[in-house]
Amino acid sequence: MTLFNKVTLLKETLEGSIIGQKKLVERLLLALTADGHLLVEGAPGLAKTKSIKALSEHIEADFHRIQFTPDLLPADITGTEVYNPHEGTFSFQRGPVFHNLILADEINRAAAKVQSALLEAMGERQVSVGNKTYELPKLFLVMATQNPLEQEGTFALPEAQLDRFMMHVRIDYPDKDTERKILELNRREAMALEKGPRQEKILLSQSDIFSMRKAVYEIHLDPAVEEYLIQIIMATRHPEKYSAHLRSFIEYGASPRGTIYLDRCARAWAYLNNQDYVAPSHIQEVVFEVLRHRIGLTFEAESQGISTDQVIEDILTHVPLP
Repeated sequence: MTLFNKVTLLKETLEGSIIGQKKLVERLLLALTADGHLLVEGAPGLAKTKSIKALSEHIEADFHRIQFTPDLLPADITGTEVYNPHEGTFSFQRGPVFHNLILADEINRAAAKVQSALLEAMGERQVSVGNKTYELPKLFLVMATQNPLEQEGTFALPEAQLDRFMMHVRIDYPDKDTERKILELNRREAMALEKGPRQEKILLSQSDIFSMRKAVYEIHLDPAVEEYLIQIIMATRHPEKYSAHLRSFIEYGASPRGTIYLDRCARAWAYLNNQDYVAPSHIQEVVFEVLRHRIGLTFEAESQGISTDQVIEDILTHVPLP
């Protein structure tokens, strides 16, 4: 079986167990392929936790869930030095961040100090405690979930934290027909549990994942398409050069990390669709998730109810296609 066929089978398997969240499954595979972290926003009960847990069951990786709460401490995530009174020495006790797949559940229920404990881990794939630095696993992916900010007991994520996420995905409630399928699946799963736990089949090894990531960089990107990608980023930083009213909506634009991630996601999306080149449509498919958390809106935009997605749509209309 080819590597692409393995990925296709994994996608079909996940969609069969996570009904009504096709986009979330696609973005999870995209993050895995493009080697980036994922922020998922949606109301409780929309299979956010189930999705990454299901992914971990079908790839060669260990999984850990961190429940973010207001009383969580940074050391609860990274680990801490533990004193051994018999030997009079300190030893480092690794925290839950030292796993391949991390679910940072309801990350915006913890204060900014705790959220920032993930900054170094997500950015440099390492953890510094005291005067020592500890490397994280080569395969390391964080999927953080957050409830909408208007819900009680939530804290906005700092800009530096948001920028570490490759994509910000928003999911919504399923429709009526999908809701019925969810009920049917829930009943089948309940009956299966009565017969005993099933053995999950590993579909992707870690070497498969690293091979996929290498193949992503080999996807062809025409200079004209690359210029289109860069112009989209430039429009977030210098909107007055593209549209007069855009200037009044954008407070700050995307960082260079946004450029890198948009390039990588577009290549990965082409790879997952079995194409060996990046088209403008591939960029347009992923641009909202890559940029929606990297554009700061002005007070004027917020007072008019303008969203970052609307601003991105406006940018796409003003940046000429190659």
